[in-house]
Amino acid sequence: MSVEFEYWWLLVLPLFFTLGWIAARIDIKQLLSESTELPAAYFKGLNFLISDQHDKAVEAFSEAVQANTDSLELHFALGSLFRRTGETDRAINMHLNLLDKKELTPNQKSAVKAELAQDYIKAGLYDRAEELFKSFDDTRYRQPALHSLLEIYVREREWAQAITTATELERLSGVPFRQEIAQYYCELAMNELIAQNQDAARIQLDLALNANKNCVRANVLFGDLEASNGAQQAAISAWKRIEFQQPEYLGLVAGKMLKSYRASQQSKGKQLKEGLAQLNTYLETYKLPSLMSVLYEVTLTEEGPEKAAKLARNELIRQPSLTTLDQLLQARAMADEAKNQGNNQDIQLMQQTVRNAIGSRAAYHCNQCGFRAKQHHWQCPACNAWESLPAEPSETVNREMTVKKLK
Repeated sequence: MSVEFEYWWLLVLPLFFTLGWIAARIDIKQLLSESTELPAAYFKGLNFLISDQHDKAVEAFSEAVQANTDSLELHFALGSLFRRTGETDRAINMHLNLLDKKELTPNQKSAVKAELAQDYIKAGLYDRAEELFKSFDDTRYRQPALHSLLEIYVREREWAQAITTATELERLSGVPFRQEIAQYYCELAMNELIAQNQDAARIQLDLALNANKNCVRANVLFGDLEASNGAQQAAISAWKRIEFQQPEYLGLVAGKMLKSYRASQQSKGKQLKEGLAQLNTYLETYKLPSLMSVLYEVTLTEEGPEKAAKLARNELIRQPSLTTLDQLLQARAMADEAKNQGNNQDIQLMQQTVRNAIGSRAAYHCNQCGFRAKQHHWQCPACNAWESLPAEPSETVNREMTVKKLK
């Protein structure tokens, strides 16, 4: 019985090979026929795109669309090129003309609407884009539409709608938006503070912390609010909470904390010493350059250049830095001048050299797009990413300037 079974398979196997060969031939013929249907201008356009000749690519794809008016893919490729080259009006007109075609299926119409909405965003017509994106209820386009709506609301600073959209997007995609939502609440709190509605601002800040318990900005604003009302101890308490969220941001409030310690209604001298001791503890624990800068300035003002020089020297031994070296040289020059030892030209020359080497010291670099800012921003001004700028500025060494000076 087993022998007959094996012979039967030997007869069937060649048949399977024959059917597979026929199917492969059919696929190859279909592929060749589809490729020959594409106009030659399409391939010219691809070559121009590869060589970054966008104007010529637009001409080639326009020719390809005229040769094959039924291909939505060619229309979409041309529309994308129009947006890239700034010809949004041509992209809008082309997609509107496509929507007038009665033979489009519902899915095809949705695809054209999605492209048209992108045209409107590029043209700055956010209200028209918003209307189109809101019309997408099917699962295929719903999430991309919500992403685009969120982008529109952030650009238009419509924070309440941004919160609603981000919450819905979080539910559908499973991707958390807690950090962004907390920032939106902080923006609403800022609006309330500007309008002098402090109670409403507190509610928004509480909502920000409920959305993201590590939202440093909420406690920064809480401290600012309390300090503006003269509640210095409450302000200090709010800023101290940052240590238990993200301690690298303590440098942003160090100066504010000392100001509140100094302004406290209790024994001011005692409070200031307590504040300096608190910042010294932070510096020893977290070694943040911004904390050192604040401590140096206060020590120089309150205790004189000798104490400031000692502080800078100890920090320089522990953590070498051109900025700290500049502080040490400055304090030494001031101390010598106070002692009537005016011959400090060598120190001034060294200090000038260090400063030239440092260049622009206060530089915050966005970790998303590389944007460089002189001050900290919670939202990158270039790419609109939230909390993408580091808490501490990087020390940029301007080597080109140093070389030029030496020459």
